[in-house]
Amino acid sequence: MNIGDLVVRKSYGGDVTFRVEGLQLDSAVIKGTEFRLLADAPVDDLIQVPYEPQSAKTRQAHVKAHQTLSRLQQNRMEQAERNREGLAQDWSVQREPAYFEMPGKVLHLDGDPNYLKKSMNLYEQLRVPAEGQYVHESAMADTLYRLLPKVRPDIVVITGHDGVLKTRQPYDLYSLGSYKNSQNFVAAIQVARQYERHLDALTIVAGACQSHFEALLRAGANFASSPGRILIHALDPVYVAAKAAFTSVRETVNMNDILHNTISGSQGVGGVETRGSYRVGLPGLNDLSTLKVNPSAV
Repeated sequence: MNIGDLVVRKSYGGDVTFRVEGLQLDSAVIKGTEFRLLADAPVDDLIQVPYEPQSAKTRQAHVKAHQTLSRLQQNRMEQAERNREGLAQDWSVQREPAYFEMPGKVLHLDGDPNYLKKSMNLYEQLRVPAEGQYVHESAMADTLYRLLPKVRPDIVVITGHDGVLKTRQPYDLYSLGSYKNSQNFVAAIQVARQYERHLDALTIVAGACQSHFEALLRAGANFASSPGRILIHALDPVYVAAKAAFTSVRETVNMNDILHNTISGSQGVGGVETRGSYRVGLPGLNDLSTLKVNPSAV
């Protein structure tokens, strides 16, 4: 067995596929390929697989991911129609009103380069302005301290891999010491809140699989995983960030959408009432091309 091999765990019935990230004597460090889980496992509990098998859990996640993407795209079309109707009514124009959009800007820190690539592709597909950085979870606090004044985002995503350290017996689900990376996520959130205290001025989405949900919220996150200490899908944080980016500043993010349309559901992601970051601007940018400037007035 080598680093980079795909494996499943015999003791869990091969329900989740992992990639081997490290080897130490008789144990291995493994990371989920679809779910944001970091775990230690005995080498003799691992079965190498030549390709990622389509387990029932993986197939279900793919179906849900497709439904979630379709729902986001449908929301965007409905939002565009509301914008047109609202502007036509407010400005009493006879033709279709022209406007421009300013969705919230995302700064996405990810502890997994493969998940970061998938996330950035999805932001691009959804037309969410985003900047992504691959950062080890332990370095996220320092990275945010450096990047926040430079990027000035509306939304910060702090994610990667996590998991409950079940090798520590007895373990306490309400102790940060029982988690692989929750303490690193908490430290990063605290830096972000020192930069911007107002929950509606900077939306923070934080956590990964089985993360300490309550601790992340107490540190200042708006949305976090995982209320039920379950596995969350790699793209759940992206969905939440996209919802915040395209929810109007006059409205709060629809919590029912967050709870029921994320791939992992209400046991995977939760949060607090938060205003969106999306703004509409007038006039339409194309209208500016018709402006005629009097040279003598310049």
